[in-house]
Amino acid sequence: MRHILLSAALAAACASAAHAEEFRWAVTTDPQSMDPHAVNSTPVLGFLNNVYEGLVRRGKDMSVEPALATAWEPIGAGEGWRFTLREGVTFHDGAAFTAEDVLFSYQRASSPEADTASWFAPVSDVVVVDDYTVDFMTAAPNPLFPSSIANWMIMDSGWAEANDAARPDKESGNFATLNTNGTGAFRVTAREPGLRTVLEPFEAWWDEAGHNITRAELTPIQNPATALAALLSGDVDFINPVPIQDVARLAQNPDVKVVQGIEARVIMLGFPHDAEALKYSSDVQGENPFADPRVRRAVAHAINVPAILQTTMRGNAEPVNQLVSSAMHGYSEALPEAPAYDPEQAGALLAEAGYPEGFTFGLKCPNDRYLNDEAVCQAVTGMLAQAGMRATLDAMPVNNYWPELRSDNFDLFLLGWSPGTFDAEHPIRFLVATENEEKKLGSWNFGGYSNARIDELLPLIQSELDADARQAMLDEVAQIMADEQAYVPLYVQPLVWGTRANIDLTQRPDDFFILRWVTVN
Repeated sequence: MRHILLSAALAAACASAAHAEEFRWAVTTDPQSMDPHAVNSTPVLGFLNNVYEGLVRRGKDMSVEPALATAWEPIGAGEGWRFTLREGVTFHDGAAFTAEDVLFSYQRASSPEADTASWFAPVSDVVVVDDYTVDFMTAAPNPLFPSSIANWMIMDSGWAEANDAARPDKESGNFATLNTNGTGAFRVTAREPGLRTVLEPFEAWWDEAGHNITRAELTPIQNPATALAALLSGDVDFINPVPIQDVARLAQNPDVKVVQGIEARVIMLGFPHDAEALKYSSDVQGENPFADPRVRRAVAHAINVPAILQTTMRGNAEPVNQLVSSAMHGYSEALPEAPAYDPEQAGALLAEAGYPEGFTFGLKCPNDRYLNDEAVCQAVTGMLAQAGMRATLDAMPVNNYWPELRSDNFDLFLLGWSPGTFDAEHPIRFLVATENEEKKLGSWNFGGYSNARIDELLPLIQSELDADARQAMLDEVAQIMADEQAYVPLYVQPLVWGTRANIDLTQRPDDFFILRWVTVN
């Protein structure tokens, strides 16, 4: 009998080991921080969605579904939202999740030190009703609020305060920069920035695991060709992105799979609207040509977007004429097409603005953040030069790039934006509204663009319940931005992921990679 029992136990253990799988993946950009409130970027938020959770989350189809809240309902006639919290949830260290953690996380994520403060611009107060009920009061009706906080993650108040991390520290970092304590499906067991991050399943997770991973390891590989070689050799199971030029070849390889889609992210050029002078110019001293909308329109006419899409992006991207794609809610069908490629018109506009010989300036660009970002900037540099706008390109890793933009150290810059709410209001609030720390607006409006009419319309757009009336206001904002050429939208970025043939996963248009949907066959 003892022999039979021992044999059965060994067989069960072997079966379990066969089912248990390790998973390795590579990305070009290592998460800048493990702090969910310190950096509002896809590499950080996408990774941390595996570790931390919010009151709500997005499903495979991007719909909003319950997470740490089981239900939510409007309060009164648009006075706010009441969230009923999930009971019995614990953080990775075993601490119980309650309404106090929600209040603390709101205060932390909406603080001036946080990069997520703009998410809470509509909130006037947060009230803890009881241990499992929280009211978010809004200054006006806000039908989008539940979906707008899908990436807001809840931290354990006791853990953060005990480790001197009660507020995020974007500059120097703190305990939460390298360490985590969430409620999510995976917990971080090792973190070596720039080298590797290891995750293991959280056995006490409240939800049902839909994966078979026992250990996952993220490795940043900046060179796409190196990442591709690692995938082909089996050193990693998944890479993001696949080099565009290798998609067709990879699709013919039976050992791997290419997963393609269109991201929600719009790639654009941004201007130094409020700068008194260019920072990198040898022939325009004490002036800022980009403050003139004619010069900004000249930039738009000088760039041959179809050529960039055909050559640099190998036909895998779509042109766009506004800060959201046509798949987003609130997209303006009324807006005319983007300015056509016309270098002669660009030159005429420059001459009209007082720069008949053009001018020199600096172009800032990341080289490891967006698909083919440096190559796109090189193409843009050449096109602008043909119209007399002679740019010196400065491409750098994204961890150096964001501080450059936040310190206004640019003349022209490349930016990608994916609306977290999948609604046109999102980029208006972050990229277009006049920067206002008190109102938590314009936190990514690096160039200091400002338009009084847009600032007037934004709160109305946020509170309007009538769909047609709301769309009319969004159309007006889109037209103002086009008339003033506030940005130069270029294209909607494609999603091109590569996996080993035995991997099943889900690709979402926000480019978030969710481990709990991965199975290794």
